[in-house]
Parts: sequence; C-alpha cells; structure tokens
Amino acid sequence: MHSVGVTLANANATLERFAWLGDRLAAAVWRRDIVEDETAYDKPGHHTLSCYLDGGYRTERQKLPGQYGAPQRLCALPGDHESRWWVRGHMHFLHLYFLPEHFTRRAVHELDREPRELTLADRTYFEDAHMAALCRALAALPWEGPDDRLRANEAAHEILSLLLRSQAARREDAALKGGLAPAVRRRLRDYIDERLADKVTLGDLSDLACLSEFHLSRMFRASFGMPPHAWIAERRVELARALLRTTRLPLDEIAARTGYADASHFGHRFRATVGASPLAYRRALTRA
Repeated sequence: MHSVGVTLANANATLERFAWLGDRLAAAVWRRDIVEDETAYDKPGHHTLSCYLDGGYRTERQKLPGQYGAPQRLCALPGDHESRWWVRGHMHFLHLYFLPEHFTRRAVHELDREPRELTLADRTYFEDAHMAALCRALAALPWEGPDDRLRANEAAHEILSLLLRSQAARREDAALKGGLAPAVRRRLRDYIDERLADKVTLGDLSDLACLSEFHLSRMFRASFGMPPHAWIAERRVELARALLRTTRLPLDEIAARTGYADASHFGHRFRATVGASPLAYRRALTRA
C-alpha cells in the first residue's frame, strides 16, 4: 500500500497530508511544483484513484500525448498498471489508495457480479462530477482524530461504490471455473440478507444450493470472495453501520437485528471490525 507514495516521494513531490482511514484504506494529498520531470509507476500492487484539486494543466501521460490534467479530472490506476508521465508546472491532488478486494467485494451486491470477474479499469483524465465532488470533500475533511477518520472512511467507501459502478472492467485473466451459477449466488445472497438476525449455518446454505457442505464452502469462496462465515459477518457489520447511520434504534435492538447475542457482544465485534464502538461510530456520523 506504499508503492505510489514511495514513487512520488522519490520524485520530489511534497506530501501535505496522509492518513490510514480504517479498513486498510489510505488517503493522501500531494503537491508538485516542477518545471518538467518524468514519473513512472510499475505495477504498484494496490489501486489508486487520483483527483486533481488544482493545476495539472501541462501534465500528460506519455501514451496519451496532448491530453492534460485539470481540476476535478480523475485517474483510475489499477494495481497491475504501468505508466509514465510528463509532469510540468503546478499540481495539487488527492490520492485514495485501496486494495483490489476493497473494489470488487461490493460487486456481489452492487453489480450482481462475482469479485473475481472484475478489476479497476485503467482510465486517464476521466470526468465524473459526483465522484470529483466527493474527492474534494474528502480532501477538505480533517483526518486527525478518530471521529474524523470514521467520517473520512465513510466518504472513501462512497467514492469506491461510485468507482465500481463506472470504472469496473472485466478481468482478462479471470478464472471462473468452480464457482456458483449466478442464480444460486443470488439465492444465497438474498437468503443471507433476509436472515441476518438469525443463525445461518453452512448446512442451511448447502441445502439451499443443493450441494454438499464441502462443495458449497469451496464454491461460495470462489463466487463471493470469502468463505460463508466471513461473508455473513461482513454483511452483519454493514447492516449495523447502516442502522447506526440512519436510525436512532437502541444498541440492543440493533444487536438483535444483526444476529448478535446482546449489545455487549455486538459492541465487541463491531469495534474489532470498524475500530470504534457503535456509539462512537454513531456520534461521528451524525455530526458529519
């Protein structure tokens, strides 16, 4: 998660701000003021979304001569990409760094696709007013305190959701053998979401899919990007986050709706996943 930052630091860019936002997401604001220089990225291993905040009018990617940056223009740089840039003049930009699974795991719910099918498209200087506005808002947010980072984390996830919908590309090397049929995947997805308050067992899922528990577990991981227990735990936390953001339900009610034994167990698991207690999360998001 440091490769692009190391490249920029070695190219005499100035790092104005950096923060880990939780969920292994990171954000940085950079500034460059240079007559002319070449910068090269070589398979950084993590995805990067770049949004120009100011300047960039004379910066171009070498394979796209004559196309230049400008405020609110965006670049999507997948982890396996290679690129060379001519950097000239003033640039002020936000970077959002994230792992491939941050991008693709939401594909099951948001696009009805398997995570292994998709990757981030390599796009230079595309325009998306909503995404750019969210990036500028993220850059303007404070990142220093725990509440600040929770709000920034929510903004980052909203940006990634938009990015998935507009800049997802089918992986050319996708190996799709061994997964679930789309109809079975949807049936399992919906079954789990409808029963997050209840105990969902591997046997329940295998019966629904008409597969043995062994084969269901293996094929579920292929199609959902994680084993069944991890997927269920993640969906419970996502539901809890939504309820904390959008309702004033007491914690014991949220615990019951998300399948936890009691508010104490819910609080422990939520903190372990999100990095903050449910009350701290609610406080931070209602102050946003």
